[in-house]
Amino acid sequence: MRKPALLVLTVLLSAPAFAWVPKLEETTARNVIDGAYGRRDPVPTYQTIDLNVKDGKFVAGEGAVKAFDGGDKCLADWLAAPTDFTKGSRPAGVTVSGQADQLYFQAQDARDNFRNLSAQDALGADLAGKRMTDGLLRVDVNVRGLPSEKARDAYLVRLKAPDGKLIAPVRKSYVNDFKQDGATWTGTLVYYFEPLKAGIGASDKVDLLLRTEADTNCAYSVGLDLGSFQ
Repeated sequence: MRKPALLVLTVLLSAPAFAWVPKLEETTARNVIDGAYGRRDPVPTYQTIDLNVKDGKFVAGEGAVKAFDGGDKCLADWLAAPTDFTKGSRPAGVTVSGQADQLYFQAQDARDNFRNLSAQDALGADLAGKRMTDGLLRVDVNVRGLPSEKARDAYLVRLKAPDGKLIAPVRKSYVNDFKQDGATWTGTLVYYFEPLKAGIGASDKVDLLLRTEADTNCAYSVGLDLGSFQ
C-alpha cells in the first residue's frame, strides 16, 4: 500500500526488535525525525500485510490469512478468484501504525518546507494535537470490489484479545481515495483501536478479524506484529 511488499519485508526482517509506541517520548521522536531527515536509517513506523494474490497464494506469504468463520472454502475461493467480486469485495492490504508514523509525515513535511524539527517541538502541544491521541492504534484496510460506496459501512473489523474477546474499534473513517472502478468501488477504510485497554501488549502479535460487506459467513484472520514497528 505504501512500499513494495518485498522492501517492507526486508526492513522488518533486518531491523532489531521494536514495539508499537502508544505515546511518543523523546528518544523515539528523535529517532523518527532523524530518519526522516536522513541522519540515520528510517525507523519502521508501520507494518503492511499485502493481501494481493499471485499464482494462487497471498503475496504476504503462506499463513498470512486464515479462515476465522465459514470454513476453509472461504479462503480457497478467495485464492482461486481474487478479482471475482460477485460474492463480495476483497481486502487488498492491511497497514497498522501509531503516533510514530504520523510524526514521520510531520517531519517529512517540515523537511520539505526547509524547516528544522526538533524532538522537543514534535512533542509540543501544537504538533501533538495533530496526531492521534495516546493509546490509539490505527489500522488501514484497502478494499477492492465494493458494490457501492455505501457498502464500506458494512465492513466489520475486530482485534482479538489474548482472552479471545473481540475488540471493536473506538472509531472509524475513510481515506479520501475511494473511486469507482467499473461497476465496483475501491478505497481505504480506517479503524482506530485501544488495544492496551483490552490487555494487548505493545509488542504482542495479535489477530485482526475481517468480515466484508457480503451476506456470507466468511470471515478472515490476519496476523499483526506490534513488535515490528514503533
